[in-house]
Amino acid sequence: MNDTASAQQEMPARTTAWSPLRIPLFRALWLATIASSIGTWMHEIGAGWLMTSLSPTPVMVALVQTATTLPLLLLALPSGALADIIDRRRYLLFVQLWLAAVATVLGVLTVTGITTAWMLVMLTFAMGIGVAMMMPAWAAVTPEIVPRVELQNAIALNSMGMNVARAIGPAVAGIIVSLAGTGVVFLLNAVSFFAVMVVLYRWRRDVQASSLPGERFLSALRTGWRFARHHGPLHGAIFRGMGFFVFASASWALLPLIARVRVGGGPDTFGILVASIGAGAVAGALLLPRLRRSLSRDGLITAGTLLYASSMLALAWLTRLPALVPAMFASGIAWIAVLSSLQVSAQLALPDWVRSRGLAVFMATFMGSMALGSLGWGAVAQASSIPLALTLAAAGAMAAAALTRRWPVSGVEDIDLSPSMHWPEPNVHGGIRPDRGPVMVTVRYQVDPDKRGAFLRCIRETGRRRQRDGAFGWGIVEDTEHPHLFMEYFMGESWLEHLRQHERVTGADRELRDRLHAQLKPGTEPVIEHYIAPDRGEEST
Repeated sequence: MNDTASAQQEMPARTTAWSPLRIPLFRALWLATIASSIGTWMHEIGAGWLMTSLSPTPVMVALVQTATTLPLLLLALPSGALADIIDRRRYLLFVQLWLAAVATVLGVLTVTGITTAWMLVMLTFAMGIGVAMMMPAWAAVTPEIVPRVELQNAIALNSMGMNVARAIGPAVAGIIVSLAGTGVVFLLNAVSFFAVMVVLYRWRRDVQASSLPGERFLSALRTGWRFARHHGPLHGAIFRGMGFFVFASASWALLPLIARVRVGGGPDTFGILVASIGAGAVAGALLLPRLRRSLSRDGLITAGTLLYASSMLALAWLTRLPALVPAMFASGIAWIAVLSSLQVSAQLALPDWVRSRGLAVFMATFMGSMALGSLGWGAVAQASSIPLALTLAAAGAMAAAALTRRWPVSGVEDIDLSPSMHWPEPNVHGGIRPDRGPVMVTVRYQVDPDKRGAFLRCIRETGRRRQRDGAFGWGIVEDTEHPHLFMEYFMGESWLEHLRQHERVTGADRELRDRLHAQLKPGTEPVIEHYIAPDRGEEST
């Protein structure tokens, strides 16, 4: 029996905040990820502090944060497509090796005194590439190894583990930088990746078999983009995330300079501030179950954004470390409340077949907002002052909290995304190759005249879902001779892609179909027809 199937059978009937840790595979990955994340946060502190020595300007210091996060904006969808179409276990092993190699190179160069400001930016960008390739696949692993009922608890535990690392890593890094230098921090980060590699190597992954060939890379890219564009439940997490992260990036980008210039401290001061954020995030993760009983996810995002904006104002105008520590602690609580609410919503809004690609788009907005926001706020701080930049960012976050409420994230857990396979199998003659196309599907409906408006609303939503699952060129037309006779049409890239659409329909789609059929004339059924383009080779015969 494989590890995933075994984990599903061992799940207890009663779930708690800690019950996902009873799954051996999840527990091993969770502990290994904490070890790796401690190394990553040590690296963040080392890189940020090293830049304040090599080139202590707001733009260059903020550029380190941008180099870390920008690759995910550029590579999110390609990495998500790869994670959906190849074995995630082997893929993640390769990425961990890449990250360990880059961290080793940076550590050796720094220990030998060769690293320059632009070398640091380039190697940080290379680390960012590895993180960009890893994150969609890593996020998609959790639903594979825990049941859906445990998903929210598992994501909360992952966030808590990351923030335990955030509390420990910076404090340890501050001490190591003071005693041994930043190069040693980078080398220790390289070693930390091996804990994850060991667990991944031992994982016997359960791969769901399909009767269809695997997707091709370019087709997977197009399908993933169409899905994210037309899938409304994912839009809430994306737009609310953009409204938060573009402003929240200001404090992350400017924190090294605040520790060094405004507080007048050293790497230990920087480590204490980041560790305070991590400690707050851990406390927030423990508070979240209680907060969820009284606040919806939308309410948590709004409250967390307002609290985070308040902490940025404190960071802007307070200059003594004892006063800043509780403000950073509060920002950690706010960060975990917003981030975990958005992550859970994005996970629950995605079916298995496109989970990595959908999460990649969400993460691209997260990291892209952080990257561009960091660079922008660094430029504002350099042109004016650090306090003014943080004050403007706090005001922007408060405004965004109000403006983005039109995209709610609550309620996605009630959507049935399980495969329904309710589309009837098409009748075909022999000789249709899987790669032949494009394909056109038409569906004729005889609509009850009294239900015309309801039908049009349902068919528009049906069209969005067809495009979400890979169709293009969708439309609805009415017969000019016979009133209330409508024909829906949509296209697919190939016969194989159309067959994949049959596998992608969900229980929620079946519910929509039933509502649509309730608007038809009694005793009538939709008439479905399939058309396919002729082979080009036939023209010469």
